[in-house]
Amino acid sequence: MIAACLQLSIRVCRREENLARALALANEAVERGAEILVFPELFLTGFCYSLDLSDHPPYQTLDPFRSFVEEHGCLIVGSIVDGRLNRGFCLDETGIGFQDKIHPFGTEKEHFDGGDRISPIPTSRGTIGLEICYDLRFPEVARALALSGADLLVTIAQFPPSRGYVWRSLCRARAIENLIHHIGCNGAAPDHSGGSLILDPWGRTIAEAGAEEGLIFAEIDLADRDEVRREISALADRRPEIYRSHER
Repeated sequence: MIAACLQLSIRVCRREENLARALALANEAVERGAEILVFPELFLTGFCYSLDLSDHPPYQTLDPFRSFVEEHGCLIVGSIVDGRLNRGFCLDETGIGFQDKIHPFGTEKEHFDGGDRISPIPTSRGTIGLEICYDLRFPEVARALALSGADLLVTIAQFPPSRGYVWRSLCRARAIENLIHHIGCNGAAPDHSGGSLILDPWGRTIAEAGAEEGLIFAEIDLADRDEVRREISALADRRPEIYRSHER
């Protein structure tokens, strides 16, 4: 299956403008064969604290994307604001599933609460392990998703230009540690570092974006993950009974 990162340059508080550009990128992605479309964190609003752009079930903000997935039969991944939650979602023609951001970063804590569960999301394109931005720094999140049956790891983010190297390094580490494909979709310049990545289970780059707004694509074959895990049995060789004795 073909996955795409839609590396959007997010305009803070300008939802309609972001929506129009997001749909334009989505149309281009499906025209080029993409089945999984991944947007950055809070791609419709950014971290907008001056206006109330929060949405609530059934999430009317996502209606244009519901129509899009019904027309094109694809999967869309992103996040929106729901009250004090940064709510990650996976939306396809079968429905919608959620994974909230677990770790708000810095001043985000004044506006957001962290999620209280880690659970992969079943979709028509496999089971998605979704983590959001700062969650990437906590290897426990990706590991929990992998051990819970995620077929793919997806990270959506707004890493700033000053931490582009950190973004790339952590994305690669999470793929290698968990022997899993990793789709990392970051916001584009000028406010974010871009550098979206699609990595194979060895951590090798299949596709990588520059800093500017645009698309990257990669063919993902889950059989590659299974082959790597047969060769490197790191998940099966874990000793959690030892690790737990050092947890605080």
